[in-house]
Amino acid sequence: MKKKDKIRIGISVGDVNGIGLEVILKTFADSRMLDFGTPIVFSSNKVVSFHRKTLKLSTVVQGIDHIKKAVPNKLNVLNIDKSEVVINLGQETKAGGDHAYLSLEKATQALINNEVDVLVTAPINKNNIQSDQFNFQGHTEYLENRLNGESLMILMTKELKIGLITGHIPIAQVSTMITSDLLEKKVEIMHKSLIQDFQISKPKIAVLGINPHCGDHGVIGDEDDKIVSPTIQKIQDSGKLVYGPFAADSFFGNGSYKKFDGVLAMYHDQGLAPFKTLAFGEGVNYTAGLSKIRTSPDHGTAYEIAGKGQANSNSFMEAYFSAIDIYKKRQLFLELSENKLLVTKGK
Repeated sequence: MKKKDKIRIGISVGDVNGIGLEVILKTFADSRMLDFGTPIVFSSNKVVSFHRKTLKLSTVVQGIDHIKKAVPNKLNVLNIDKSEVVINLGQETKAGGDHAYLSLEKATQALINNEVDVLVTAPINKNNIQSDQFNFQGHTEYLENRLNGESLMILMTKELKIGLITGHIPIAQVSTMITSDLLEKKVEIMHKSLIQDFQISKPKIAVLGINPHCGDHGVIGDEDDKIVSPTIQKIQDSGKLVYGPFAADSFFGNGSYKKFDGVLAMYHDQGLAPFKTLAFGEGVNYTAGLSKIRTSPDHGTAYEIAGKGQANSNSFMEAYFSAIDIYKKRQLFLELSENKLLVTKGK
């Protein structure tokens, strides 16, 4: 992509019975948002028009029938589904899941084909999207399957970045999943992402313990002593600034997280519970470690308020800005790395 070209942002709409399209339309109600990139929503004019009318929103949209016809300075809606999509706001339906999958699949394929530069995903329902084509716990696992690389879910604000060593798995499986190899892999992904995607030259990373009080020297479990601590020491010996394990119960409350560029939590709720307490409605879910950039808001479908005009678009707006910012920083990193390599070869 030429530098003068605008970044093309692919947007999947998520569950059409939730608040996804509401936060999308509210985000682009301010035409200044179009100055930062060219958004392309993968859905249909009928679906988008239904939400506009129901919510009484005046957001201007541009319907297109081919991605190459996307218009800069417009909110483009790419018609991917000519069938009649039945919308039942606030309800979990098969039709809602089917359209969510189609939107995600088409947007992801466009990302793979370099027809869009980044992907921003509105929330899906992890149950009704399941099918023969989609058999994943969520967006992260699906995108890892479709794109190159190994993923790390990072929940982020400007001040806080929490990565998850294990993702959407039952709590009963967490301790058996935590291995030295997995810890090293996730630390490496976060370390690399902090450097190339956030321009932090020497990132400091904290690792939380598995058990309460990090096991209290084996009284409440020995995984932290036998697996986590030795692995962290090994990583430190390689030169990375990685510390821990830290007891998760006090780490956020006492502000320790502010001393680090990134934090790795052992399991989903260990990381997301404090993150959403500190930043709910303002945070972004970023899938690090992959060949392409994807972000999403930090909330779900919120069926309970769907169609009522109550949804807050701040998190989606932050996801939009974050995708653009990360893309630019990664491009700069790759350019600098390539130039450095050329200079080295020239010697």
